[in-house]
Amino acid sequence: MAYSRRRKVRPQRPDAISPRPFVGMVLIATAFFPYAASGLLAPWWAVVLLVLVWLAFLVVACAWWTPHPDRLPWLGVGALVLWFALMNAGGAFLGWTA
Repeated sequence: MAYSRRRKVRPQRPDAISPRPFVGMVLIATAFFPYAASGLLAPWWAVVLLVLVWLAFLVVACAWWTPHPDRLPWLGVGALVLWFALMNAGGAFLGWTA
């Protein structure tokens, strides 16, 4: 009798939980720190606007959790890229300095 060394591959369950929305929420949560610490470079009114922008990202992420879970990582990356772009634009055009 021949013994087969093949490993059994378990089929993925159709109701398996995707890690993508969790990764997206972690990115959104991570983006909070640069948004909140922008006071080191930006004036107070810009920090208030930036935190409101971050809150909008959080609301959209919560709204997209179930209907569009694959979009959440892109939303988190977009939040970080937008912060970086806004800080650079503020420094270049509005004279924000540390």
